[in-house]
Amino acid sequence: MKNHPDIKATILGSGTCVPSIKRSSCSVLVETGENKILLDTGPGTMRRLLEAGVEIFEITHVLLSHFHPDHTGELASFLFSNKYPDGNRRKKTLAIVGGPGFENFFGALIGVYGDWIQLPGDLLTIVELPARTCLCTEIDSFQLETAPASHRPESLAYRITGPGGNSIVYSGDTDYSENLVELAAGADIFICESALPDEKKVPGHLTPSLAGEIAARANPSLLVLTHLYPECDQIDIEKQCRKTYNGRFAIARDLMSFELP
Repeated sequence: MKNHPDIKATILGSGTCVPSIKRSSCSVLVETGENKILLDTGPGTMRRLLEAGVEIFEITHVLLSHFHPDHTGELASFLFSNKYPDGNRRKKTLAIVGGPGFENFFGALIGVYGDWIQLPGDLLTIVELPARTCLCTEIDSFQLETAPASHRPESLAYRITGPGGNSIVYSGDTDYSENLVELAAGADIFICESALPDEKKVPGHLTPSLAGEIAARANPSLLVLTHLYPECDQIDIEKQCRKTYNGRFAIARDLMSFELP
């Protein structure tokens, strides 16, 4: 009998750049095997991690969907906190992954904060991935696939597959995208942005019915809508999503979790 699920996802932040008591900015924790993976590090991530029972020193990977502050705003603080109060608490190497331009982005952070956010060389790896469709690699016993998202030049969506074959897809911010349809095809859990109501659609973001349309084509086992602006709290999100999608569905809230055996 297994003692742990093959893969588990916890929504750490279901919100946006708009301050909210109930929704932190964007972040998802994925746990598979010995790996604890952060998808984005928006403001509030570290507090939500503690509330989820995970210390920052346990995180093995940070995967950034793009560089906007509501997705990366706590990265410098996260690295700074990994050095203090005891610089010997991190035992595992931390890999931070981003799309095109990430090395320059990280170099700019070092230019601002210097040694404050620099971990010893054997404890930090920086990985810049190209924006290429269906880049697939094996990392520390889990499979990582990426695809360009329709938001920023560096934007990537991620698919993480555990040793048992269960998969979680995270869209990051995106507009309607054929790449995302392909990446999310047959996923067990599809965590998809749905920033604003249908009637308030803006470029670079999805609405409930558009997220539903992608899900209807990708056919995941479960669709979870996240990255919700306050306007979404004033509407029936499920009703809008059901215009295009009839499968299993959830509206993200902070600290909601999903386990796959």
